[in-house]
Amino acid sequence: MNRRTAIAWACALGLGMACGSARAQEKRPMTFEDMAAMGRISEQKISPDGRWVVYTVATPSLPANRMARNLWLVPVAGGEARQLTRSGRDQRPEWSPDGKQIAFVSSREGSPAVYVLAMDGGEPVRVAHPADGADNLLWSPDGKTLAFTSNVFPDCRTEACTAERLEKMEQSKVKAMLYDHLLYRHWTEWDDGTRSHLFVVPAAGGTPRDLTPGADYNIPPFSLGGPDDIAFSPDGRELCFTAKTDAHPEANTNGDLFVVPVDGSAEPRRITANQGFDGGPVYSPNGKWIAYHAQLIAGYESDRWRLLLYDREKGTHTNLTENFDRSVDAIAWTPDSKALYFDAEDRQDVALFRMEAAAGSMPEPVVRRADASEFGLTRDGKTLVFTESSLTGPAEIFAATAEGKDIRQITHQNTALVSQLDLRPAEHFTFKASDGQEIYGMLIRPPGFDAAKKYPLVMLAHGGPQTMWTDGWGYRWNAQMFAAPGYVVLMINRRGSTGFGQKFTDEIQDDWGGKAYTDLLEGTDYVTGKYPFIDKTRMVAGGGSYGGFMMDWFATHAQDRYKALWSHAGVYDQTSMYATEELWFPNHEFRGTPWTNPASYAKWSPSTSAAEIGKYKTPTLVIAGEQDFRVPYTQSLEFFSALQTQGVPSKLLIFPDEGHWVLKPQNSQYWYKVVLAWIAQYVK
Repeated sequence: MNRRTAIAWACALGLGMACGSARAQEKRPMTFEDMAAMGRISEQKISPDGRWVVYTVATPSLPANRMARNLWLVPVAGGEARQLTRSGRDQRPEWSPDGKQIAFVSSREGSPAVYVLAMDGGEPVRVAHPADGADNLLWSPDGKTLAFTSNVFPDCRTEACTAERLEKMEQSKVKAMLYDHLLYRHWTEWDDGTRSHLFVVPAAGGTPRDLTPGADYNIPPFSLGGPDDIAFSPDGRELCFTAKTDAHPEANTNGDLFVVPVDGSAEPRRITANQGFDGGPVYSPNGKWIAYHAQLIAGYESDRWRLLLYDREKGTHTNLTENFDRSVDAIAWTPDSKALYFDAEDRQDVALFRMEAAAGSMPEPVVRRADASEFGLTRDGKTLVFTESSLTGPAEIFAATAEGKDIRQITHQNTALVSQLDLRPAEHFTFKASDGQEIYGMLIRPPGFDAAKKYPLVMLAHGGPQTMWTDGWGYRWNAQMFAAPGYVVLMINRRGSTGFGQKFTDEIQDDWGGKAYTDLLEGTDYVTGKYPFIDKTRMVAGGGSYGGFMMDWFATHAQDRYKALWSHAGVYDQTSMYATEELWFPNHEFRGTPWTNPASYAKWSPSTSAAEIGKYKTPTLVIAGEQDFRVPYTQSLEFFSALQTQGVPSKLLIFPDEGHWVLKPQNSQYWYKVVLAWIAQYVK
């Protein structure tokens, strides 16, 4: 009788302890196919009566090479979840104020359009289908209006004009682009002359109306996530939005709040004049305030977000969190307009906080979990609903009291699959850097861990540089995927990381290869000294974006540390990196331009270090996406050329159809295959 048959017999005979123990032992390492099968929950919205949550589940479709997204529904009290749509192209659900309908955006009939689904049955009804698609959907509190954004040509005053021009561009054999301004491309897209405008349409359907006709700016500005930058007033008569209207958006981060009447009777009116970025507006239920978050330092995208209140009657602004050294993200009001909730990164976690809406009050943590975010508060103010993930599992939806008590899981999208996998929890640790600074990190042991064995170490360096590793699930750089082959995974929140106070974040400015570099090396020394099961003769390291820069830096400064490296979208030469689009970033990081402060650009370029230190030694895999405009892929080509001409074992992996991140499912599968094979080549 083989072992699997013996387990089956033990379970069949009711030997509970044997069955439970055997099942625990039978847990297996995660594969890419496992990860791809997981439903990715997001965009959860609570029904007006507080009884239901509608949310989006996205699942990679490997054959179709895209994400399939559908809407689901689950009771807040707990119970079976129900799939609402099946087109695989649905997202951004919004409840009608009476809870009888859900509006959403879908590309089921071509470009993204606005649909409404009745909760008592029937097929979704399309109510708006703009020429260049719809996004950022909102339902007005009075139930009369839907707001959305769509790209138009600013000089086109009709949808037909935009549609006709887009069609001509598509049909033209000439694909050349001519520019006389900067920010002519951004992240993965070239500027085609369109701008995202704010529209409203009757909820029952009709002709959409542009509330920002002629505007040569985008609503909302480009965002990598976080709260929406559009909101309705409680009476449904006004919309507040964020826009960047500066003539040189490539050189600054300035975004201001505007308000515009829904009936189109007046032009948008600016209500903030802060030189940093103002966003995430949320009206108080009594209509007196607009809460928003703001960065106060011009040209610095990683200044912490403060929570501010705008008094709609007086036109004054109150900073509530100047003395709270964390960055405020999404905001929600209590029903009585006396307090606010928000989420914020805090020492490798994302926690939910509550504070009184008054100057001098301080936020108090309400839910402190591994990675609690995308939260909402029921209309009666009694229940919090939020998504939570950890390094042992993807996001699920949870509910708790408004005080953060009685936390319970209400979705189980991935419970059955995750229960089969040997996913070891993150072990949090701290160590003292050589200058006395306390540094946080996390370590994951491999599946089937045996303390008597020695395991290779894989260190992951995060990007940003001003971001952080959280104890939360991810898909692009999934720590469990790196642990699965039998490796210990190390993640260190070195200097420059967010969530540890603004001073800690700021310490990387004009010091890219300084304290952050030594933090990573000293963190590696700390764990290899503390954990005897780590084989310090078999260590590899990898990173993306700034993490890729660090791998390029390792290649010249830590040549004997690691058996191999991999660098994804790494910055190799800071001067040629000035071909990037968001020029405020290098201007801030290196205190000027390449011609006003060339010394800093040279000092923090791995290309310069190569000339000063000499020959590369460490085998390195170099990866880039050809559509990456954030870190132009030529940075990776330069690095690979240097490695090859010096005879260093190296490979170049280029994705012609990807940008800064590898997003297509089949490309992601290939990325993991190549990276894991590269690691195994040097540590197995």
